[in-house]
Amino acid sequence: MSKRESAKYKIDRRLGENLWGRPKSPVNKREYGPGQHGQRRKGKISDFGLQLRAKQKLKGYYGDISEKQFRKTYEEANRRKGDTSENLIGLLESRLDAIVFRSKFVPTIWAARQFINHGHVKVNGVRVNIGSYRCNAGDVIEVREKSKQMVMVLEAVQLAERDVPDYIEADHNKMVATYQRVPGLGDVPFAVQMEPNLVVEFYSR
Repeated sequence: MSKRESAKYKIDRRLGENLWGRPKSPVNKREYGPGQHGQRRKGKISDFGLQLRAKQKLKGYYGDISEKQFRKTYEEANRRKGDTSENLIGLLESRLDAIVFRSKFVPTIWAARQFINHGHVKVNGVRVNIGSYRCNAGDVIEVREKSKQMVMVLEAVQLAERDVPDYIEADHNKMVATYQRVPGLGDVPFAVQMEPNLVVEFYSR
């Protein structure tokens, strides 16, 4: 279980959206923000506000990664050829914690990071304990033999709220997944609309 269990719901309430599409999200009951002023009617959001919100949403979705790490990912996406917003999504989805989460080996992105940190995951046969480790197309990600019977892993496989996307081939009997290709924005099963183009605008001001 991830130690940041409550934090993901704070992000949901702050943004007013069920980021991960989870049935327990407090936004399912009330869409307004937390605190005594949460129900105040909000004024029109500026362009900067929309860009900032898009950044917070995307950053929060991937486990609320640090600003330094997120900006570094943007800069890498900007350096690469092609559409920067598509590159950004591709880089974020290539993180090991994102792939472990997408493969349904764990229930949440937060749990994925902790699962990796504790040494339960191997990439191409080598144990990796860094959640931000960048995988390449063709990499094989597997749960270590001793970890395959963990309750959290067995429960995550049964989750009906999400499916494994087609750019990952997962075998839940062997607890092995292959990262087949780097996805584009349209391939990623976000529960809410993401706007990486606004994130690019935010950083390129």
